[in-house]
Amino acid sequence: MNGIGIDLVAIGDVEYSLAEFGDRFLRRVFTGAERRECAGDARRLAARLAAKEAAIKALRPGPEVPTPPREIEVVTTPYGPELRLHGGLAARARARGWREPRVSLSHTDCHAVAVVTVEVS
Repeated sequence: MNGIGIDLVAIGDVEYSLAEFGDRFLRRVFTGAERRECAGDARRLAARLAAKEAAIKALRPGPEVPTPPREIEVVTTPYGPELRLHGGLAARARARGWREPRVSLSHTDCHAVAVVTVEVS
């Protein structure tokens, strides 16, 4: 069985959250590494937010499983972006047999999109 998730984020929504809530928004949603890597760039942050939502859709953890956004991390590698899970969500993914996650990110001036696919055994 395979899982797939997709999400679209308006960059303006991220810009609003940055302006209105600043560091509180950043620390609630993004890991330290993501914050450093994106350096406040709303387009890059929006793409990572879309990836987090797409990962939740791909994993389908269920309503009883908390899904803190910082437990899903987008890491840039020489081969492109990768997903890393942490905490309870990582444990749930292991229990569900989630392996081979793939993420693709893209953005324009107004929207960011992410697609996540996983193999589930």
